[in-house]
Amino acid sequence: MAKTTMSSSDEKLPRDQIEDNYSRGEEESGEMFSAKEAAAIRRRIDFRLIPALGLMYGISLMDRKNVSNAAIAGMRQDLDLLQGYRYSLITLTFFITYVVFQPPMTVLCRKIGPRLFLPGICLAWGVVIIGFGFTNDWTTMVALRLVLGILEAGYFPGTIYLLSTWYLKFEVARRYSVFYLIGSFASALSGILAYGLMQMEGVQGIRGWRWIFIMEGVITVAIALFGALFIVRFPDAEQKKPSFRFLKPEECQFIVDRLEKERGDVEPEKFNVIKFLKPAGHIEIWGFAFMFFCITTVTYSFSFFLPIILKDNLGFSMAASQCLIAPPYAFSAILMFTTAWFADRTKIRAPFIIFNSLLSLIGLPIMGFHSNSAVRYFGVFIGVAGANANVPLVMAYQANNIRGQWKRAFCSATLTGFGGIGGIAGSLVFRTQDKPEYLPGIVATMTACGCVAITICLMTVYFKWQNAKADRGEKVLEGDPEFRYTL
Repeated sequence: MAKTTMSSSDEKLPRDQIEDNYSRGEEESGEMFSAKEAAAIRRRIDFRLIPALGLMYGISLMDRKNVSNAAIAGMRQDLDLLQGYRYSLITLTFFITYVVFQPPMTVLCRKIGPRLFLPGICLAWGVVIIGFGFTNDWTTMVALRLVLGILEAGYFPGTIYLLSTWYLKFEVARRYSVFYLIGSFASALSGILAYGLMQMEGVQGIRGWRWIFIMEGVITVAIALFGALFIVRFPDAEQKKPSFRFLKPEECQFIVDRLEKERGDVEPEKFNVIKFLKPAGHIEIWGFAFMFFCITTVTYSFSFFLPIILKDNLGFSMAASQCLIAPPYAFSAILMFTTAWFADRTKIRAPFIIFNSLLSLIGLPIMGFHSNSAVRYFGVFIGVAGANANVPLVMAYQANNIRGQWKRAFCSATLTGFGGIGGIAGSLVFRTQDKPEYLPGIVATMTACGCVAITICLMTVYFKWQNAKADRGEKVLEGDPEFRYTL
């Protein structure tokens, strides 16, 4: 029940239970809730947003990388993809439109609202995936991948933007990690699902690899409809028009108040192109983006080529290659949540990002160069886990160190846009002509991991310098005298 007075100390929100960090958020103005009631409100937001968004993200990953499952199920032979760069071209064309359309699609998400926009584009790309199953030549596949890139361009930046608007600074890493964990786990099952769908070979005269696309497209449409029932608006829009069975007006006001006290940017300014693009002049924005590019170069290279590497490089059968994808991603989920939990508890990001980068840096050469297949598969485990665990941490690192609605939108677009460029790089690093050792790909991904560790060290030094200037009163950061960068 909401409280209406502010006299009792137990009606204030304790720092360790509610804000965890917030020098300006210990007391909420307006309607007050007990710690237990406030936690229940946050859980309601969690349950309403994160499972649906995570499932839709999982299906988006599955839909963009299912070409690798179809490739070893006969698609390369049927569509004559073994010549030159045809298969790599199919994988990378998705990212051309995915990168180019990130900024406008993020603006559309803000304008239309996530409740309609996110399920809508998911439904549309599900229909496109079904169309993949009826493709008869590789050039049509390229065209469909371009369309898929346009539609998926709005999902990831729109989602991380939406989540960043609902949570406080040191609540967001755990939410990002659970969101990404659900998505990665769902995506990890794609190999097992693809193997099952391959058994439909010849049903209705349709090849097994075609059934992979058709049935996964149907699943995508179903998940989009499910997501439409749960996804809510941005906090400021929820105040004006509450979603069905979500928050009461006083509960929504409580959320808005605590967000406003922490960063003062709940209400968006009217869209202005100059204001939207202004953050492009801030060096830290490109530091976040470069790190995300390096991380996604590694994660996408695993996504697109892990079944092929397991088959060609490690010598597993086709069935084993499809099914052995899942365990490394399950381990990734454990590492991801653990590091995110400790990062939120300790209120720092950099040491955990460095740790995960070094873990991948150790795993990749083991995967590539050890003589024993079992040991090399262990290298796959830690290589995949370290790279994937860094995704939500870098997302949280960026979200913690920016302020303002349109800056948040721009940074979401640049972060995921560079992630898309990482997808282009990841689709090219393990080339057909380099099999079975794939030495250039191993070296390229190791270099990317090293660049993440170096960049985060440089940014930590820069942020410490900026914070020290703010402490001395020489500079105001992000337009707020009390704002300090998270290290």
